[in-house]
Amino acid sequence: MSEVPSGAMRFNSDSQKLEYWDGAQWLEVSTKETLIGGPRGVFGGGETPGVSYNTIEYVTINTQGNAVDFGDLSSARASLNACSSSTRGVFGGGNTVPAPAGNILEYITIASTGNTIDFGDLTRSSSLLAAYSSSTRGIWAGGYISPAPGLTNIIDYVTITSTGNALDFGDLTVARSYVDGFSSPTRGISGGGETPTIQNVIDYVTIASTGNAQDFGDLTVSVSRHTACSNSTRGLFAAGYTPTITNVIQFLTISTLGNTQDFGDLTVARRNTGGSSCASPIRGLFGGGFSPTTNVIDYVTITSTGNALDFGDLTVARFLIAGCSNAHGGL
Repeated sequence: MSEVPSGAMRFNSDSQKLEYWDGAQWLEVSTKETLIGGPRGVFGGGETPGVSYNTIEYVTINTQGNAVDFGDLSSARASLNACSSSTRGVFGGGNTVPAPAGNILEYITIASTGNTIDFGDLTRSSSLLAAYSSSTRGIWAGGYISPAPGLTNIIDYVTITSTGNALDFGDLTVARSYVDGFSSPTRGISGGGETPTIQNVIDYVTIASTGNAQDFGDLTVSVSRHTACSNSTRGLFAAGYTPTITNVIQFLTISTLGNTQDFGDLTVARRNTGGSSCASPIRGLFGGGFSPTTNVIDYVTITSTGNALDFGDLTVARFLIAGCSNAHGGL
């Protein structure tokens, strides 16, 4: 094989990205837009015991402080999850206590404020499901279908820039609920959950394709009712139920295969965090949860390891919230 000259360019058909050779490795050409006002994280929905919320609120990830009101979901519900591009956040699934799970998809423009707009429907009515995305495609995986048949391994996807109903992507390796995940621009990762046995399963898909998930490795701490976020290289799982309430944060490198490693601890041990996290290339944020019910938002520096620090508070203390951002690892 002839030597590749430094500065050579290629199109990576797997990642759908332009890359250049730096003399030692292929690196992605950055085409990310400048985010006016900085990276923004959004938290939507959730519940306190017996009460569902339609609340949407936001924070600026690279600062610290309390969340600010954004608008409302179309209906009050919890156990939903969200994914996003650099401009649009899409909330999917969930349930209104004590009603069965729904198939609702609705979206917001992250840089603005206001109420959600109808996007379409998931292929199934479900809650307690994982969500992650690339810059173009959003995915929801697993969860609980209500009424019967219960646990599901179904993976759905949408094109975030359009509207319309979700399409079938494939299946998780294990049908489970209380699962969460994150992504790089190429890979989507789902980890943990329950069957109802608490799981250590981590599986992955290639976002630009379709097909069934494959085994990635194991969580070093089996956990459900947790949350997850990432930058483009490293993913974090935090909080949850082991079956005791935990403050553990564990991490993995998305481009490899293998088990998680210890990252540090949250400021407050909690479960039922759902999808209540968001990230920028630098920071991961974790909001709300049950310990009992809390409004705490923690943050970590994703590229390092160590314990979380206090970021601020949600406008409403609640759990089983959905979170997304315009600067996460899949973009």
